[in-house]
Amino acid sequence: MLEFLKQKLEGKSIVILGFGREGQSSYTLIREVFPEKHLLIADSNGEAGDHPLLKGDKNLEFYTGNNYLDSARCCDYVMKSPGVRINHLQPPIPSSRIISQTSLFLERYGRQVIGVTGTKGKSTTSSLIHHILQLAGKDSCLVGNIGSPAFNFISRIHTETMIVFELSSHQLEYTGISPHVSVLLNLFQEHLDAYPSYEAYQRAKMNIARFQGQGDFLIYHASDELLAAHISAADSKAHLFPFSLSEQHRPGVFRNESSVCFSDGRVERVIWKLEQKRYLKGEHNLKNIMAAIGACVVSAIPDEAMREGILTFKGLEHRLEYVGEYRQIHFYNDSIATIPEATIEAVKSLPNVGTLILGGFDRGIDYRALACFLVTSGVRTLVLLGAAGMRIGECMETLKPHPQKIIYINRFDSLKEIVFSETRPGYSCLLSPAAASYDEFANFEERGKRFREIVRV
Repeated sequence: MLEFLKQKLEGKSIVILGFGREGQSSYTLIREVFPEKHLLIADSNGEAGDHPLLKGDKNLEFYTGNNYLDSARCCDYVMKSPGVRINHLQPPIPSSRIISQTSLFLERYGRQVIGVTGTKGKSTTSSLIHHILQLAGKDSCLVGNIGSPAFNFISRIHTETMIVFELSSHQLEYTGISPHVSVLLNLFQEHLDAYPSYEAYQRAKMNIARFQGQGDFLIYHASDELLAAHISAADSKAHLFPFSLSEQHRPGVFRNESSVCFSDGRVERVIWKLEQKRYLKGEHNLKNIMAAIGACVVSAIPDEAMREGILTFKGLEHRLEYVGEYRQIHFYNDSIATIPEATIEAVKSLPNVGTLILGGFDRGIDYRALACFLVTSGVRTLVLLGAAGMRIGECMETLKPHPQKIIYINRFDSLKEIVFSETRPGYSCLLSPAAASYDEFANFEERGKRFREIVRV
């Protein structure tokens, strides 16, 4: 990788746009290759230049504050971090000048990468694939949106290393290379505050498959009509392996009455029997399991490793995480659920949801389908937070008569007395907000941790 970067960036001026976790990782590797190169660092944080990592570096120039994006026009290459928005700039920055860890990493290691994206489920699916690869004895690493910048793993990647790369829309937006094995889980409305349109968000996601060629593999959810339409229009040259709970595609991954099966178009075999217990509850997680099966089969992973992996994988924090039983009430933390579709699946997955906590930051998502579902869901009490909670409540009010008791609160910490007084013994209280967290919290993890603290008594 170091020699690749030297050839790619030699003689080019570079601005590192965004100096968070990934920007710092990019700086570290570039400095390893070019100890004396003059670099620009641009960040809205006026104190970015004081970071200890930069101490003693005399070959730096800083753009900070409100106008830090002006730096994007100053250099040959803009090394963009995923969280930095530049799609609104006019005139736009030519895509040929925009690079990122994702684009450089895929250019160098794309043949070794299993890439996973989707609006929901990508962290669970990526982690499950990585878990299975490890059980199969493969040299495997898990990188990307799940929390570890790809450049941090350069020193341990060898020619036989299998790389599972969780990819967000922001990481994919300016890439021109797709992974060897790509997994597309779903396309729902999200991040509408970060893109000029829902269509722009979809286009960014589709880059995971757009540049695949013959010999590559595309695993995708065939029952997601929007996703299937994109793939049909793209006329992909990759080998297509759809998965579906309701349709039996051959080749593909499908469910029959008793099993999850894989077919290569000629021969089919049982991978997982539905009667077996698994930690990943719900049909949405069964879809994630099917996607992981597809990725592992085309990567020549033995069936037994897949079975053991599905059986032993316990899932991730904040994703239908069982917090515990307190005062005879079962508490579940599904803080990752930031869109209505995820909340609907969470309620379907759990028995006896008595209290459901919804709302947060309002990004303009349509909540009508969620309201219609909740009317007949059996949920007894809705606790609604923030601006998104108000809009969910408004949707519920249009469906009168509705059986739910609706309680509005202004602060997350007001939950404690309400959930214990409103949830009947033996029933569940579920945090599954269908909204982003950043009206009160920095991220969904912080929100989920606070929920655990509040209910543990």
